[in-house]
Order: sequence, then structure tokens, then C-alpha cells
Amino acid sequence: MDVVLLLIMAAAGLRAVSSHAERQYHFVYEAKTMAEAQRYCREKHTDLATVDSMEVVELLNNMAGQYNQSAWIGLHDVQDAWRWTMSDPSFYGPGETEFSPWGGNQPENRHNEQCTMFYSDRTWHDNFCDHPIYAVCFDVKGPNATFVLIESRMTWTEAQSYCREHHTDLASVRNQTENQQLVEMLPGGDWYWIGLYRDSWKWSDGSFSFFKYWAENKPDLRASKVCVAAAFHNSGKWEDLDCGLEKPFICYGPAVPVSMQMIIKVRVEKPNGVDLNDQAFLDAMLVEAKKNLRAQGLDDNVQLAWRKQPDGQVFKKEEKKRRDEL
Repeated sequence: MDVVLLLIMAAAGLRAVSSHAERQYHFVYEAKTMAEAQRYCREKHTDLATVDSMEVVELLNNMAGQYNQSAWIGLHDVQDAWRWTMSDPSFYGPGETEFSPWGGNQPENRHNEQCTMFYSDRTWHDNFCDHPIYAVCFDVKGPNATFVLIESRMTWTEAQSYCREHHTDLASVRNQTENQQLVEMLPGGDWYWIGLYRDSWKWSDGSFSFFKYWAENKPDLRASKVCVAAAFHNSGKWEDLDCGLEKPFICYGPAVPVSMQMIIKVRVEKPNGVDLNDQAFLDAMLVEAKKNLRAQGLDDNVQLAWRKQPDGQVFKKEEKKRRDEL
């Protein structure tokens, strides 16, 4: 007996964005300030866009299409976000990453004062990172550190590179005992770089990423430019801008799976003594069908189900057609 079997195949998990990003991005062309854009994204989606890979950069460039100006993303400058260039957490005891005997009215947390100087009176001050002064490196062996004075004037970045090449890193000063060691070791009346710096660029959703995609000569570290936009006339590279400017913006939300449904018609011959509508038989047939589909390269997101007829049965008997007589 010939019957017709109807099979539904639904493939789930297809996304409009990459599996790496796990986010769905939304380009909003209505111009808003950074604060207004952030509020909109948090109300309608999840937050302003976090861009943490070239894969996401390319995705946003494709979304922008012919739009060749800039749009807000979620990166912005946060004051008072100080950290040590020696980042190994096992090196620091409780409270030692927060130890910071700033001088009076310090740190000023100005937009372009992001590096820390040790003064010989034992106080710390934030300053321009490109200021050429002496530096203190250290050599670390287990929990112990030995300070090393570098009597060549260099910028903070140059000092960091030098210390990492010849020693362990620019010096971390973890407690009052080590701070006093520097006072006793260093000549008076001068300034010295240590390893504390202000890592101020943060994403609106609180996430952290080492990925950066600044345009040439950006950020320019002007005091009013503490918000970031992707410039689509420049391959989506980032520029720091005044947060009060009104611009289109990009939000993100969770990736929403897209499903497809396909109906496959199968003709089978009824085996003797078998009830084709028996649930055990139907389940066994689905298992075999999924094995065959997997062998053809479909993944485990494929779901199979029987499609029932109006009378509640899976199968219906196919009527044989008579040939018209000539």
C-alpha cells in the first residue's frame, strides 16, 4: 500500500551576526547625543554597541552601507580608573592594588594626565605621559620585588618598554613599606615614573576588551572629547568626540535565532502487520531520518517532527490515478 509521509524540518540557530559576537546590532539613523543614544539603546535593546573584534568592525561597515559619516558606539572615557602595568593578580595582596598615596588635590584626572609620577617626598601625582623624566623599574621573584632606578629621562611609554625589556616592568608600589623604600633609595627633589596608569576607556555595558581600532592620531585627548564614534568614511575607525554632538548610533541586543521550515514529502510502502501511526514506530523513523540528514552534513540544530493530517493521523493513503482511456 502506498502512503504519503509528511516531514517537517526546522533549522534553528541561524543568526544575522557572527557566532563570535553573539550579538544582534541595530543601526539607528536618528541623531542623538551620546547620553540620549545610550538611554535609547538600553530601553529598546541592551546597550550601545561594544566593538571587540575586526569581525564586528566589518559587520558594522557592511551595515552602514552608503552612510559615510560617524555614529556613536559605546566606548567612553571614565575618570579615576587607575591600574598597574604589572597586572598579575597573584603579585598583590588584599588592598594592595588600591594603595595610592596621592599628593594634595591629586589625582586631577584630567583627560590627558594618565600616568603616575613618584615625587621624592613620597607622594604621587598624575601627569602627561609624554613628559621625559627618570623611571623606577623592578625585578620580581615570587612575592618579592627589587626596585631599580633608571637615570635616563624618557616618556612613560618609553620607560615601560625599557623596564619590560631589561627588568620585569615599571615599578608597582604595593604598600607603605615599599613606598618608604623608594623614598630612601631615590635622590631628593626629582620626579620618577612608576607603573600606575589610568586605563580610562570603557564600554557602556561595562565590558572590557583590549581590542582598539583608533583612527590615526586618535584619541587626541582633549578634555571635552570623552565619547567615541565609528567613522564610516574611514573604514569604521574610532574617533573621540564631544559627547554633546548629535549623531546616529549603533545599539546591540541578544542574537535572535532565525528558523526555517521545510516540508518533505516521502512515499513509503506499508509493511505487513505494522501500524504506521503507532508512536513507537514514528519515533524510530525520526531517529533514522535524523541520522541520514546528519550524514549529509546538517548539524544538531536540525529538528524533525511529523506533520499530522486534519484527521489527526500522520499518514494518508494515496489514491491511485486511473489513466484515461484513449
